[in-house]
Amino acid sequence: MQVVALIFSILAVTGMFFGFLPFLGWMNWGVIPVAIIGFILSIIALATSKKDRGMAIAGLVMCPIAIIVGSIRLFIGGGIL
Repeated sequence: MQVVALIFSILAVTGMFFGFLPFLGWMNWGVIPVAIIGFILSIIALATSKKDRGMAIAGLVMCPIAIIVGSIRLFIGGGIL
């Protein structure tokens, strides 16, 4: 579960960086749901694991960053009114 959460987190952050490029701001509409799913999976992985929680914590850190920064980028670009 931790590996899946980390993969979702990495995909969300990578997509967020591509969403900063001109004409690719629309990409954040797909990044935000992926980051939300990754955040939920990270919470589940953190709750179910007994030791080595590093990947789940990384997901808990990266996903909210992708959600917040992606939302700000959509707001600035006029994607969210």
